[in-house]
Amino acid sequence: MSLRHALLGLLVFRPGSGYDLLKIFNTSLGQVWPARQSQVYGELTKLDATGLITVTDEGPRGRKQYALTPEGHAEARRWLAEREEHQPQRNPMLLQTFFLGLLPPEEAVARLLRYADTAAREYDDLVALRDTEPWERDAMAECGRLVLEYGLRQRALEQEWARWAAERLREGRLTAPAAGQPEIPEPA
Repeated sequence: MSLRHALLGLLVFRPGSGYDLLKIFNTSLGQVWPARQSQVYGELTKLDATGLITVTDEGPRGRKQYALTPEGHAEARRWLAEREEHQPQRNPMLLQTFFLGLLPPEEAVARLLRYADTAAREYDDLVALRDTEPWERDAMAECGRLVLEYGLRQRALEQEWARWAAERLREGRLTAPAAGQPEIPEPA
């Protein structure tokens, strides 16, 4: 999966400018594949250079409207049809969780509860988005709703898990490192 294929996929639905595409990333795709402005514009330039998209219109301040070429459409379909093997996901928070035993238990609990609170805020943001968008307007919106639902369920799961994990630590299941074991030093 790449930003390249995400952009091709968006352009299957309708032509758009870099601004239009970035807006879709910020409101829906960003939940599963975040992209910065410089990445989107850089990838659009590459896609145009390889003939997978073309500039169909240029407006004020250098605004360009992009559309798929037949080759771009074929590449998007090829990518969608290819069988993806399950790839392990990197999750910095879970990596840090693995090492929470290096922190004093109360600090570890506080960290997990902050994570739960963040997931709760993100859940609320997604609910607000869900309740303000007309999801039935076209196929792209309906597919976006599917991705949004994944985000809602993921944030609910993250909240539940973090509170469960914090409770386990409160029950004394995490003990401070024994004498001679390393501890994470306090910041200077």
